[in-house]
Amino acid sequence: MGAIRGYFRSPPAVIGLVLLLLVIAMAASAGWLFPRDPLALAGRPLVWPLENPRFWLGTDNSGRDIAAQIFHGARISLLIGMVATVIAILIGIVIGAIAGYYGGWVDTVLMRVTEAFQTLPNFLLLLVLVVVFGSTLTTVTIAIGVVSWPAPARLTRAEFLSLRNREFVQAGRTLGLRDARLIFGEILPNALPPVIVYASVVMAVAILLESALAFLRLSDPNVASWGNLIGLGRDVLRVQWYVSAIPGVAILVTVLAVSLVGQGLNDALNPRLKGR
Repeated sequence: MGAIRGYFRSPPAVIGLVLLLLVIAMAASAGWLFPRDPLALAGRPLVWPLENPRFWLGTDNSGRDIAAQIFHGARISLLIGMVATVIAILIGIVIGAIAGYYGGWVDTVLMRVTEAFQTLPNFLLLLVLVVVFGSTLTTVTIAIGVVSWPAPARLTRAEFLSLRNREFVQAGRTLGLRDARLIFGEILPNALPPVIVYASVVMAVAILLESALAFLRLSDPNVASWGNLIGLGRDVLRVQWYVSAIPGVAILVTVLAVSLVGQGLNDALNPRLKGR
């Protein structure tokens, strides 16, 4: 309860939560407000926002309703962000926990592997994976998760290094608890708060990575995503700038919301900040 009160004492955190709930509400209501296929032709191309009451956000180059794509695109962005984050955090926790707990040559090998992944920029590695394995929604989501695990792994390792010699761990060893029980049952719950906070960063980056792929037309073209809409608007950016600007604002609001929620969680869960 103290952490919850601490979270709501931060105005930016509350604003972030409200914005995130708004995006979630958009995703949840998309099928009700826009029951038709968001990629189906709805009217004449490049209708400006508010010009036609049927299309209050206008239409794109092909005559598809931008509002429908924005609402349905919220589902895609949240889905990619959450699933990719879960994949990255799970991989990072397993590798970081094993490296931090055992140390020695195990730590050295796993950290060299982590550094090898960090040598290439995330987006460049993501491009390689998408080119090799395809650009379906499932492939893109898994690929984003795969390129995003090194940072959570290093954070988990740092937490395990500080906790592995604590009294409760020594007591568990004395009682004969197995390593797996000590790692995942005793140490990990105490190491999770900063990792959970960092998950918001991973989610925000995942949304941006998918949008960048879609802008380059390397994401799944068969789904209504904000990045696909931005890429489509690139061809008419000088005259019908709204086609790219509207999904761009949606991405900005979502990433800002996730970042503010993450910062609020950090302030609420960080014991060094609770007393302020």
